[in-house]
Amino acid sequence: MFHVVRYQCLKLTQNVGSSVHRKLIFPRTLAFAQLWKSWLSTLSLAGDQNIVLMGPPGAGKTTVGRIVGHKLGCHVIDVDDDVLETTWNMSVTEKLQDVGSRQFIEEEGKALLKFSASGSVISLSGSNPMHAASMQHVKKNGIVVYLDVPTRDIIDRLELMKVDRIVGQDSGISVRDILQFRKQFYKKWFDIRVRCEGGLTAEAVADKVLDAVKRYQDSESETFISTRHIRSEMCEQKYFTEAVVEGLASDGGLFVPEKGLPTFSAGEWQSLVEATYIERAQIILERFIHPADIPAFKLGEIVEIAYGENFTCSKIAPLRYLTGNQFLLELFHGPTASFKDLALQLMPHLFAYCIPKRCNYLVLVATSGDTGSAVLDGFSRLSDTDKQRIAVVTFFPEDGVSQIQKSQMISCQRENGWSVGVRSDFDFCQTAIKEIFTNSDYSGFLTVEYGTALSAANSINWARLLPQVIYHASAYLDLVHQDIITFGSPIDVCIPTGNFGNILAALYAKRMGIPIRKCICASNENNVLTDFIRTGLYDLRGRRLMQTLSPAIDILKSSNLERHLHLIASGDGQLVTQLFSELEKQCHFQLQKDLLEKLQQDLVAGWCSEEDCLAAIHSVYSTTGYILDTHTAVAKVVADRLQDRTCPVIISSTAHYSKFAPAILRALRISEIKQNPLSQLHLLSSYSPLPPVHRGLLETLKENEKQKHQICAADVNVMMAHIETVIQNQFMKVF
Repeated sequence: MFHVVRYQCLKLTQNVGSSVHRKLIFPRTLAFAQLWKSWLSTLSLAGDQNIVLMGPPGAGKTTVGRIVGHKLGCHVIDVDDDVLETTWNMSVTEKLQDVGSRQFIEEEGKALLKFSASGSVISLSGSNPMHAASMQHVKKNGIVVYLDVPTRDIIDRLELMKVDRIVGQDSGISVRDILQFRKQFYKKWFDIRVRCEGGLTAEAVADKVLDAVKRYQDSESETFISTRHIRSEMCEQKYFTEAVVEGLASDGGLFVPEKGLPTFSAGEWQSLVEATYIERAQIILERFIHPADIPAFKLGEIVEIAYGENFTCSKIAPLRYLTGNQFLLELFHGPTASFKDLALQLMPHLFAYCIPKRCNYLVLVATSGDTGSAVLDGFSRLSDTDKQRIAVVTFFPEDGVSQIQKSQMISCQRENGWSVGVRSDFDFCQTAIKEIFTNSDYSGFLTVEYGTALSAANSINWARLLPQVIYHASAYLDLVHQDIITFGSPIDVCIPTGNFGNILAALYAKRMGIPIRKCICASNENNVLTDFIRTGLYDLRGRRLMQTLSPAIDILKSSNLERHLHLIASGDGQLVTQLFSELEKQCHFQLQKDLLEKLQQDLVAGWCSEEDCLAAIHSVYSTTGYILDTHTAVAKVVADRLQDRTCPVIISSTAHYSKFAPAILRALRISEIKQNPLSQLHLLSSYSPLPPVHRGLLETLKENEKQKHQICAADVNVMMAHIETVIQNQFMKVF
């Protein structure tokens, strides 16, 4: 008999056409995994299925198809030559001239509907994907591979081939516009994307196609393990869907990809220089997420929803020149005005897709300020159906966030989201949530009594961390696109750091091929990370968490540091377990010399006092008219001290200054500071600052000034009681 618990397994289901993907259902068993692997082993690379090459005209589908077919010993079919012209008894060009673009697509579709093949390599025409019925027919027995060639390269190829007209090109419509229009159809149908950077031979593209098809069929190989997994013991492997839903490994460790991070070649990165943020996001995420977990077309839908109309800047995470060799990566254009929106507009949709349809989930969050409002806003944007089965509780230090941050969190409470103030600091909130997660008796009780499982939305959750890699990569590509550097030139990044998630994402981007020289870790007066990176000693003995003007990095226990130590220790989970056990029991640990040297290859660190933070805000405003928030000011100060000015440095601007109005007014030496958050924002706005006061934040505070929130004692049992009350209010009304 199966019971619904946090440890989930997988079921094969069919999506559009032949796309096999995973959905969570019941507890996973080794026998099931072996059955799935056995099924895969019965297939050859293509088996009875076709490999269907799709892409714009000039993508090289015909040539690549012939090479792939030759390598596999498969029959090769070119739709233009072997289907259309044979059916019509005339050339494709003559047919297009005879019937016109609109009728041509219909005639082309009819011909393809009568066609069938198996175990073949099929090269579609560039316009086949515009006919829905025929593409559904093709997908029934085919793996559709999208040869994604940058638009500029396609135009150059078409000019070289002297192609003067393609389907859909009427007078006054450019080839670029048609190619852009067609992308929506390609995105709808593909199972696998092969990014074809400039300069690749057809042979190299064919090899990439074969590698991509192998990956598509071998979904069993992409698993996650705990950072505390000991190699000599049986490994608790999880798929992406499971890692996202469970949030935290059962041994208290964090999930990481078992086989490491995906990489991009220099050419692949360069092919993304002219891409939009949304295009870059989908392509990067496809490398991390196997189609069996989330099919490519669904992932594309999620990305477009997440980074669509919710951001006030169309560039999502724009790069702004500041001064000298310094650039600001503005990460505050989302609905709650902090960098957390870049992950938390996306993560809830990934989570909702991954969880079982008949289970309720309560997402627990510890926040030092910005995460709370971002997670509440993100999960409130789910569909009504999803909101009935997914609820969120955020725990924040009642007196450890800014007044506006608290007002914003309270204001962002919705029908499926609650904020609870805890009479302690962030480290207690985070430790308490980890304790709740690893309390199997309590989570089992919630499952049996209420049919509800727990999950997390902090950056301990892989799906929270993953989207942050995108904006670090995108920032570098923007520098290249703006002709500030050429690809391959090094940069430094400087990041205000508390829980180590944001800077870890930059370190991951470096591992994936982005030429980041050094990641500069910037701390406030809670500078435990600065000391650790300089000495290898992580020491909490005698340290007291200090409340500063940059509360989002008022953290002493940096959770995501564990993932980085696991990475530089070559996956030595036993060592990671030992280190964090020592930290828990003895409040300190010391890295051995060789690991410290590895750590310092990528990282340098410094810290900033409160006085220097305020002085930096005043100085930058006086010289440029730009207002830094307190966290960005911390990073600016540290970058000034540590960066050698031999290459550009990108400073992560992690929040909008509007969230810290009292500190900003103080830094700007404005004497009259009113207590009301709205009054503070209006006062700031009167100075016509750059960038303007965040309108979304202003509207949120206006709409919900009188909303209340709960407060609880610094006691894990009291927090668990709050959780149970939320479950009763949210989910039991459904029964």
